[in-house]
Amino acid sequence: MKKFIITVLLGLSAITTANAVQGDAEAGKGKAAMCAACHGADGNSLVPMYPKLAGQSANYLVKQLTEFKLGMTSGGKSGRVNAIMGGMAMALSEQDMADISAFYANQKVTDGNGIANAKGKKLYLGGNAEMEITACAGCHGADGKGMANAGFPALAGQNAEYLKIQLDAFRNGSRYNDLNGMMRGVAANLTDEDITALSQYASSLK
Repeated sequence: MKKFIITVLLGLSAITTANAVQGDAEAGKGKAAMCAACHGADGNSLVPMYPKLAGQSANYLVKQLTEFKLGMTSGGKSGRVNAIMGGMAMALSEQDMADISAFYANQKVTDGNGIANAKGKKLYLGGNAEMEITACAGCHGADGKGMANAGFPALAGQNAEYLKIQLDAFRNGSRYNDLNGMMRGVAANLTDEDITALSQYASSLK
């Protein structure tokens, strides 16, 4: 519990720093046009492997864009590494990131394509103490809406395929921009079946 509280406080500090620039949603609408091919005009991606951005916390989106850029400038030593997003983020200023994030945060996410299932629900809400798997609801909320002020993203309505890709990436270490290694720690103990079940369940939340 103490570790969790410290992590949340660190998250609040990081988010405050990352969101120092105030975003303008109207300006962001025009700037986000270049994102539509993958993420949809309103942030609801129709391509399952790409994330929906609609309704996501602006703080979280700014953090991810900042870290995609850092992944490029650091040669992959820090931040979040993705060739496509890294290239896109390199062209964005802090104001651009804030504006685009504000725009998507103001959009409404559509229903996810995941299927609710007992295994995923049990892991999401209660975790598995024996396997040292923390309940997802502790950070992402029982309804999957996330904790914006602490930097934990919304999962409800997200594409199930995208969630699975990210859990796999945290488990194999190819994604490592999670605060205090929390997601890597949890994902390390998940089986393939666990990841599929969780991805489907989280996506099904509304």
